[in-house]
Amino acid sequence: MSQEVADVPVRLVASCSLPTQWGTFDLHGFVDEAGKEHVVMSMGSFDDGEPVLIRLHSECLTGDALFSLKCDCGFQLEAALAEIARVGRGALLYLRQEGRGIGLINKIRAYHLQDQGADTVEANEQLGFPADMRDFSLVRDMLGALGIRRVRVMTNNPQKIETLEALGVEVVERVPLLVGQNPYNDGYMKTKAQKLGHLLR
Repeated sequence: MSQEVADVPVRLVASCSLPTQWGTFDLHGFVDEAGKEHVVMSMGSFDDGEPVLIRLHSECLTGDALFSLKCDCGFQLEAALAEIARVGRGALLYLRQEGRGIGLINKIRAYHLQDQGADTVEANEQLGFPADMRDFSLVRDMLGALGIRRVRVMTNNPQKIETLEALGVEVVERVPLLVGQNPYNDGYMKTKAQKLGHLLR
């Protein structure tokens, strides 16, 4: 099943080399029409037409940088980069869509509501937001700038696959990314599966 996608122009503005604990990536900086900055960490060449291993990863400061156990985001980020480095070819698109699009401060407010018993969807809705406000259509120009047309996607989220297919990107395979489940995020993971349709098997 595909879905309609928005027209979100994103332009490549700078690239550099980025050594990491997993290996040296190429770091590409993009800016969208609202002035928000996004990056791609890539490794290898994509000009042979073979499917490229990718991940669309939405920013999660608490999980990615502050080591939160409330979600699986930081674990997924590290696992995806490690797998790209292992195969020597791929791209991680890091999208500035904190808190499923509601922003960092509202995410903290949502966490407070979760501390009081709301699940992750209910917390967003109690703050007046949809369950998920992210727009993955902005990856069209990012993938296009790197010459990526066929992909293997590391994701548990069917929405990402639907968006990629609607953008005309051929999804050859979904690669599950089942990492990071722990006692602190067990309810969060179950809610993602039951209410957001994530595939956690």
